Amino acid sequence: MTEYNIFSENIYQGWEIDEKYFIDKAREILKYYLNMPEIAKSCCLKDYEYKTISFDFLYCDSNKTHEINREYRNKDYPADIITFAIFADTEPENRFIFDGEINLGEVMIALDKVIEEAYKKGTEQEYELSFLISHGIMHLLGFDHQTEEDYNFVISMQKKALEAVGYVKI
Repeated sequence: MTEYNIFSENIYQGWEIDEKYFIDKAREILKYYLNMPEIAKSCCLKDYEYKTISFDFLYCDSNKTHEINREYRNKDYPADIITFAIFADTEPENRFIFDGEINLGEVMIALDKVIEEAYKKGTEQEYELSFLISHGIMHLLGFDHQTEEDYNFVISMQKKALEAVGYVKI
């Protein structure tokens, strides 16, 4: 039985999210993804043996994602989400598994952007946050969206996962 160690820290003062709730949702989303054949057959975990999967969420503001974008990605704009997919982005021969644990990486989410997007779309903030959480997990598993086909795949998987864990877009 796989353990899922998901950690989070909220440094954004404008929204005191229920971190335990979103960690539990992230765990459900990850389990759902790993049980989907179209994801399991081509994600970065394929062909690896592990007992534990771990990753982190940092909830921040768009000033922080702008700073990280500039410093590490040479992009001069604030992002709603930045994913550091440590395991997926490492060449397979250099991937590191310590004592049966795979650290997938870190997801940074700008909560002010989540609030703004929810307002623009007329959806709940919790749905928008869960959508970005599911998006970040897809990136941690090694899925990107450089093509329209890849983008459509990622978004469709996110929608299925969110429905499976009880979210319906309002």
